[in-house]
Amino acid sequence: MIDPALAFLVATIAVGTYFQTVTGFGLGMIVMGAASAFGLAPLPEVAAVVSLVTLMNSAVVLRGRLHLIDWPAATAILIGVLPSTVAGVLLLDYLSSSTSQVLKVLLGTTITASGIVFAMRPAQRARRSGNASFFASGLFAGLFGGLFGMAGPPVIFHFYRQPMSLEAVRGMLLLVFACTSASRTVFVGAQGGLTTQVWMLAGVAVVFATVSAVLGHRYPPPLAPLTMRRIAYCTLVLIGLGLVASASGAAR
Repeated sequence: MIDPALAFLVATIAVGTYFQTVTGFGLGMIVMGAASAFGLAPLPEVAAVVSLVTLMNSAVVLRGRLHLIDWPAATAILIGVLPSTVAGVLLLDYLSSSTSQVLKVLLGTTITASGIVFAMRPAQRARRSGNASFFASGLFAGLFGGLFGMAGPPVIFHFYRQPMSLEAVRGMLLLVFACTSASRTVFVGAQGGLTTQVWMLAGVAVVFATVSAVLGHRYPPPLAPLTMRRIAYCTLVLIGLGLVASASGAAR
């Protein structure tokens, strides 16, 4: 008999994959949020599955589209992300629980306010930002990822403001998340976290996620680029509010 919780988890992964295919982000937020809210499966297992599905999604969507990648910008971000992620994890060990929650509230408030501002005026920059700014966004992304498991907002904000096509933005984000997911998968695997249960769940989820990725690529929602940018920023608002809510709940 099919476990209803696992069936719902797989369905959530399929929905999250479609969203990530058309926007470049959101899979981890949607799946981890649902898994946490409804207790669908142990969160470490879900996180490992999400990383594996992200690698698959990136491979499907980026196939034949690597020419859209701004490689100097992507390289600058990855150079910033990798060491700052380690720094974020180490910093978390030195922070007290209360201090960590205060930082999470500040981060969530900043993301929410920024998302609201950009959603109201989702304008692109007239010129591409310099590589140093991409490096800086990577540093912040890694730091936030190490501290709070939330690396996406800095690079999402930065990419969506660049004078790039939405397809290029999606490709850049998927490449960054694929690299971070690969690093995480190697780390988790070295610690023995890629259990039989993880591989079995990932195997089932990948089948449905692949279909969602193909559908998202071939049949994206018929929305104008401006509307898609607003959707991206509104999603970031939800991420920010979720961080504030989780920190407030932990403080009680």
